[in-house]
Amino acid sequence: MSEIRFTGTVDHLAVKTEDLTKSVEEYKRLGFTVETIFEDWAMMRDPKGFGIALLPPESKHPPHIGMKVETFEELEAAAAKEGRPIKPHRDGTSSFYTKGIDGNIVELIYYPEE
Repeated sequence: MSEIRFTGTVDHLAVKTEDLTKSVEEYKRLGFTVETIFEDWAMMRDPKGFGIALLPPESKHPPHIGMKVETFEELEAAAAKEGRPIKPHRDGTSSFYTKGIDGNIVELIYYPEE
């Protein structure tokens, strides 16, 4: 059996959208609320906390699976193991992207306690 690369809980899926404003409204109709919105991405959350990140054409973020870790130390250890730099984000989170299974991108993300 191979060594586990890192652990985390699936937090969100990041998907492309052609019209951010329209997509935000459609996800609201499905019961999602806006957690964060910028001109180049939005994070929507369902009532149980699962997220959909919406990525319009001008977004710098790639489509990905977001996995949440509980501590910054876990994020640091995983980033070191993957050989990836940690990047702080304007919403207060920190993360890194890495290749997942079959080349799908995985983001490992840490949400600081408020």
